[in-house]
Amino acid sequence: MTNIAQPPVQSAAVQSTPAQRSPQFVDEDGFNFMPFLIQIWQAVLRWKIVLGGIVIGCLIIALIVTLLSAPLFTSRTRIEVSREQKNVTNVQGLEAQDPSRDLEFYATQYALLEAESLAIRVVRKLKLAETDDFFEAHGAKPSETLEGLRDPAERRRVLAKREKQASKLLLANVTISPIRNSKLIDVKYTSRSPELSARIANTWVIEFIGATMDRQFASTADARQFLETRLAELRQKVEQSERALAEYATANGIVTLDTVRDADGRTTTQRTLATVDLEAMNSGLAKAKADRIQAESRLKSSNTDNSPELLTNPAVTTMRARRAELSAEYARLMVQFEPGYPAAMAVKQQIDAIDAAIARETARVRSSRQQEYNEALAREREFQTKVDGLKLQSDKQRQAFIQYNIYQREVDTNRQLYDALLQRYKEIGVAGTVGASNIAVVDVAEVPSAPSAPSMPLNLALGLLAGLGLAALTVLGLEQIDEGIRNPDDVRNHLKLPLLGNVPLSEAAPLEEIRDPKSGLSEAYFSIHSTLAFATSHGLPRSLAVTSTQPGEGKSTTSFALAEIIGRTGKNVLLIDGDLRSPSIHSMAGVSNATGFSNLLAGDALGEQHLHKLDKRGLTVMGTGPIPPAPAELLSSNRFTEVISELLERYDHIVIDAPPVLGLADAPLLGKATEGVIFVAEAERTSRRAINNALRRLRELGDHLFGVVITKIDFTKHNYGYGYGYGYGYGYGSRYGEAAENKQDA
Repeated sequence: MTNIAQPPVQSAAVQSTPAQRSPQFVDEDGFNFMPFLIQIWQAVLRWKIVLGGIVIGCLIIALIVTLLSAPLFTSRTRIEVSREQKNVTNVQGLEAQDPSRDLEFYATQYALLEAESLAIRVVRKLKLAETDDFFEAHGAKPSETLEGLRDPAERRRVLAKREKQASKLLLANVTISPIRNSKLIDVKYTSRSPELSARIANTWVIEFIGATMDRQFASTADARQFLETRLAELRQKVEQSERALAEYATANGIVTLDTVRDADGRTTTQRTLATVDLEAMNSGLAKAKADRIQAESRLKSSNTDNSPELLTNPAVTTMRARRAELSAEYARLMVQFEPGYPAAMAVKQQIDAIDAAIARETARVRSSRQQEYNEALAREREFQTKVDGLKLQSDKQRQAFIQYNIYQREVDTNRQLYDALLQRYKEIGVAGTVGASNIAVVDVAEVPSAPSAPSMPLNLALGLLAGLGLAALTVLGLEQIDEGIRNPDDVRNHLKLPLLGNVPLSEAAPLEEIRDPKSGLSEAYFSIHSTLAFATSHGLPRSLAVTSTQPGEGKSTTSFALAEIIGRTGKNVLLIDGDLRSPSIHSMAGVSNATGFSNLLAGDALGEQHLHKLDKRGLTVMGTGPIPPAPAELLSSNRFTEVISELLERYDHIVIDAPPVLGLADAPLLGKATEGVIFVAEAERTSRRAINNALRRLRELGDHLFGVVITKIDFTKHNYGYGYGYGYGYGYGSRYGEAAENKQDA
């Protein structure tokens, strides 16, 4: 019979291995790989009533708010805001044009459209603070009333306060909506009055345009005033620098004849009287030198007869011609007569007279060359003296010109600044007088015909979203507060103990399901039994105690189920009710509790009256007997160890149903006398903190812990956390052998 019972036990053992229950989600180190969405779904199932209540409550609140809210009307005005103004005058205005700063520009415009100063302008334009209709259109009441006020000062105070309140209402109900990737902006206003909404939307845009132009005029006026002050200062500087320049030129004898300025207004070339005189004297000196050299050249020339002066002299030319005639005549006479011939002598005398005249003329020419040379030399020396004097004067002025140029540059700089500011002053004056705006109205606001709010679908959707968000936060908080065991990994990660098995929540009476081998409860305990078979080196522990943190967690049911299943395997097993304060095993087994475990601890001999053999195979039950006044004293005596040793001689296995750990000393004493302790914890009930405290007490007293059994698991909420997804009992029909019969019939 043992061999017949072992196959399902081994099968259960394989199924009960913690690493095999959810191999796709837990690794060998106990880390949970359970999909996050599955964890969320499990949390939703655990708190579904709370979640449903929160969501439904938010929907009801949204419905009530929608039904009780007054209708609101929204009117819209669309405007176009250009980055650059229309350049009417072709003169640059005060604001710099930088296309790369469009984002900053439009962000500034959006902020200006929601400025409090603009709201005050609208309030004063429409006189909204002077009537109560405006406040009624927004469901508000004015802070103070104007009726009956006679004092002007008091009336101004109250009016200012109402204007402040009205501006806040305007800002709270206006909406600025830029249209993406465009220059268009929608200005929307919402109130309970459709006419008022349209009027305020249009006035808001008009006042925005007016405020923009006012700022432009104000900035232009400020700039002009600033430039006027700067121009006056620069004018004085120009006058002072020019006066200093003139005084310095007079003191140093610098007389400028002309001045040349470049395109930027800087003085680049200046001609003074000294430089002009030096140039003239230097030119005269050069000419005098040339004349002197020429006269000297003529003076040193040896051939005076053929000099240009004689060759071009008419008298010399005539005399030379006459002498040639006389020489010819004299030669003719010499042919016929002697030199003493009177006629020949007369001709000879004429020739000599002519030669003397030519000689005198030649001497005169030579004398004139010497005189010309002397005059040229004197003139050269005079020019040289004057040039040397002018050089000295020019050198002095050149030294003085260094400081003169410094004064001149200061004059040029001041004049340039003055001219530039004067030009800018004129440009700003022209640009400021042209009232061109970069804002244009595209669509004028019209009186809305239908309310824009409240919207039932929108409010219900918002209520649903708020409910889901609040429910999610609530579940998150409850999950953080709840320290119960909700997942198999909690045993490893938080309790640091192996998980022996998971016991499902019983749909019927637990004892009836335990007696039915094909039930899920029975399969679960078979799995635990199979896991215990690997707990020690010799197999299933011969003695073990079953305890829990607090009553009601299923330890007694676990003790009874394990004892019965061990008995089914052909072993002789004894189930002892060790809870000497609140016994329950005798009622589960249906036996008397007149005598039992307490009698043996008190010294009675072991007898059949203390044992109750059940109809179940191999299972014997021992009740507690009379409840003693001090159970802890009995369990701490040597008699307890002797009783366990004596019982182990008669039975193969002993299972002790121990009392809860917290607050009592019984369970650690019972566990110390056995091979180990099975700790039972109810799923989602006992906190991990309490379980750890109980386990700490057992460890401190030296108890050996086999592992933890999780009981009362609702698999409808934990399909992927604790079980396979299809529960225990897979492979069995409604009767034993049904599957085998079906197989044989097939």
